[in-house]
Amino acid sequence: MVDSCFSVGIFCVCGALISVILRQYCAEHSLVVSVAVSVSVMAGAVVVLAEPFAQLRTMMISGGVPESYLNIVFKAMAICCITHISAQLCRDSGEGAMGAAAELWGRASLAAISLPVLGEFVSLMDRLM
Repeated sequence: MVDSCFSVGIFCVCGALISVILRQYCAEHSLVVSVAVSVSVMAGAVVVLAEPFAQLRTMMISGGVPESYLNIVFKAMAICCITHISAQLCRDSGEGAMGAAAELWGRASLAAISLPVLGEFVSLMDRLM
């Protein structure tokens, strides 16, 4: 695992250097390199995390947590990662307002998908009282 982290770190640093060099000549190509490196790393992370997520799902289901709640947690983690990376890419390209808008959209999405969990929490509190 440490080897792969080191490799991904080197890949990202090389991508950043290429992006910085290209920015002097063509900002569009610089952004394409940044997006390509980010998408590659995210795809690799999905592959690496598939096994631990499967184990976590098995543990939570055996503990009595409904699978619908697990899906919400996994979706929330994906929304956080995608929102953060897209906002940073917007900021790197000089569009701070678009980065802020991406973060706002991510927050709204998290609020929307968490409503079933919040409803269950309120129901539990009602039963306890």
